[in-house]
Order: sequence, then C-alpha cells, then structure tokens
Amino acid sequence: MDPLQRELLELICTTCNLHDVDLDQIGPDDPLIGPNSPLGTDSLDALEIAVTVQKEYGVRMDAENTSRVVLQSVTHLADYIRANR
Repeated sequence: MDPLQRELLELICTTCNLHDVDLDQIGPDDPLIGPNSPLGTDSLDALEIAVTVQKEYGVRMDAENTSRVVLQSVTHLADYIRANR
C-alpha cells in the first residue's frame, strides 16, 4: 500500500468511526463499501467518505456512478484523487 492509500484508509476509519480496524489487514484492492467490505461500511458511510475526500483533497465525485466506481477500493480512490487534483 502506498502512502496516499494508507492515508486514505486512515481517513476513512476516522470519518466512519471505525476504531477496531487493523489497517494492516486491509488490502488496497479490498472493497471499501458493502457486504464484502472488511470495514463493514455501507452507503451512508460512502456519502461521508465522499464529502470528506472533497474537503480534504478538493476532489469532487459528482455522480452516483462515479462514486460507486471510485469507492470500490482504496486503489481506485487514490487513483481518482491523483487524476483529479
């Protein structure tokens, strides 16, 4: 996991109040949202993550489809931020 991916994972855990997550057990390609997510996050968490990413990085996810793709994994999110900063 690269530094931006790690930073994003920490930010997600803080934003979603995930205190018992072992970040070393989360892979960069693990799902961020949904029933298969090791984080246990849902669609309301996705909205919070999108708002926080916009505030912290100045990157906006305009459409629902965009956020669905971007929030597939930490890798997708980091790539999106790099491409849209």
